[in-house]
Amino acid sequence: MQTLQEQLNVIKEKVQKCTNCSLCKNRTKIVFSDGCETAPIMFIGEAPGKNEDETGIPFIGRAGQLLRKYMFECGFEANDFYIANTVKCRPPENRKPTKEEKSACFDFLNSQIELINPKYIILVGATALESFILDRKLSITKARGQIFEIGNRKFIPIFHPSYLLRYFNEYEGSPRDLFRKDLLMIKSLIKEV
Repeated sequence: MQTLQEQLNVIKEKVQKCTNCSLCKNRTKIVFSDGCETAPIMFIGEAPGKNEDETGIPFIGRAGQLLRKYMFECGFEANDFYIANTVKCRPPENRKPTKEEKSACFDFLNSQIELINPKYIILVGATALESFILDRKLSITKARGQIFEIGNRKFIPIFHPSYLLRYFNEYEGSPRDLFRKDLLMIKSLIKEV
């Protein structure tokens, strides 16, 4: 019987050999995951950026640093979360991944979700939201902070931290204020787990 880590490594090896879409042609490294494999929550972002492509670690560029800053300010600990993206390779010019690219990676992501089996999946930004919540009329602004139950999974959309890089104020109702409130709500939910 393989351990959880061994099972995840099998998926990671498949991703490293993957040629299902054109994103594989320009990648420096695949960006598989970061965090604790037994975490109660899983963050799913959009796609790797330049820093992530260079290191193979998700959410370590400016947006990722901001996400982690807020998470730790809100009381998250390293064993509280696991992080992945909708695609494992960087799209050119940091563009949004296409439907076809997300589809080519979906089995890998779904396998990660099945193995991690998080209590809550945090959809970071509109691309992640669109990948799981199929209501095209639902914007990230309307969806953020709500809990969506699909099958046996609970999803909570939040703003992408790259959106927050454009807003510096933290006044009541600002994007950064709402982001912090969403993270505090998520932290309170995992305390109950």
